[in-house]
Amino acid sequence: MTAPADNLRIDGLRLWESLMAMAKVGPGLRGGNNRQALTDADREGRDLFRSWCEGAGMKVAVDTMGSIFARREGTDPTLAPVMVGSHLDTQPTGGRYDGVLGVLAGLEIVRTLDDLGIRTRRPIEVVNWTNEEGTRFAPAMLASGVFAGVHDEAWAHARQDASGRSFGDELRRIGYLGEAPAGRRRIHAYYELHIEQGPILEDEDIDIGVVTHGQGLKWLQVSLTGRESHTGSTPMPKRRNAALGMARVMELVDEVAWRHAPHAVGAVGHVEIFPNSRNVIPGRAVFTIDIRSPRQEVLDDMDDRICAGIVEIADAIGLGAQVEQVGHFDPVAFDQSCIRTIRAAADRLGYSHRDIVSGAGHDACWINRVAPTAMVMCPCVGGLSHNEDEEITREWATAGAEVLFHAVVETAEIVE
Repeated sequence: MTAPADNLRIDGLRLWESLMAMAKVGPGLRGGNNRQALTDADREGRDLFRSWCEGAGMKVAVDTMGSIFARREGTDPTLAPVMVGSHLDTQPTGGRYDGVLGVLAGLEIVRTLDDLGIRTRRPIEVVNWTNEEGTRFAPAMLASGVFAGVHDEAWAHARQDASGRSFGDELRRIGYLGEAPAGRRRIHAYYELHIEQGPILEDEDIDIGVVTHGQGLKWLQVSLTGRESHTGSTPMPKRRNAALGMARVMELVDEVAWRHAPHAVGAVGHVEIFPNSRNVIPGRAVFTIDIRSPRQEVLDDMDDRICAGIVEIADAIGLGAQVEQVGHFDPVAFDQSCIRTIRAAADRLGYSHRDIVSGAGHDACWINRVAPTAMVMCPCVGGLSHNEDEEITREWATAGAEVLFHAVVETAEIVE
């Protein structure tokens, strides 16, 4: 493969203007976005992206999970394409860059190649994966999961939102139930650009994160059962306080995560206390534990320690305890050849870089199962994401997109 010359650069201003134009679709309350999957706002964002792709002369296809594939043909159309992309859907109070940067940077690659009159031997496909966030239809990364054979398509189409609307019906309603079979597209390699969603790159003043691994995760749902009783008249020795048990489990999760620092993390997220009255000792607590590590043996050890600790805590204060695993994602090791291509691109362009582990799930984590895959990350202000205050600079976006451009084009092979 011939590497692109180091003077080949994308149009950073055009990329930024595209980001700002997409941000006008499904605006949030504080400058971010609410463009949840398969809503009218999602349809509007998809339509805008599709119009841009068609305007760039790309052939657009939609699969049966609603994912959009925009193809720039190569000089040898029989070859599997290099795919690049991410997602356009957002959290209910999402930012303007999470996911969107990866999709529009892929479009910018094609626009730049057209501007420069450069042809590649392999086709390039820009993809918008449906329902990456999973905020309306659980689980997250739903369409890429079906593509990779992790989820059954009929099961995915039957997923319902909080109001009982099904994924399949909503795909049909917004006009994005495509005909192309999900998972049938060939991929030579897949690249994804994303904001870091963490503080490391900004704190260390590093331009580019080269993602080598994705953290595995386990989600545990815990139910602790005690006894409701009056807060004022129940003697301390007679109390069976489910909330106290939950508090001690929270401390346990934190201790176990610190034991495996710096890469392992853990926290209690969703919490429900019953009856949740100011003068009643809680008789029941239901909460979720999220633990993550890039090493399977560490993840398993955390799970074992936490589950054993929950039993000890419950027994000590007279509580019943149930633990159910409600989510699981094995650690991901991305393709070494793609990783080397990204590192070389950053070096060639003069951008500082470091290896990084992604703490969040991404479509790339599923696609890694079916094609050589790697990710590029750029900093975000304060590491803040899944928040309307999410922010990046135009310079960060440009640097990430230029490294992505070089990696994708080198892999797709420039025709001399």
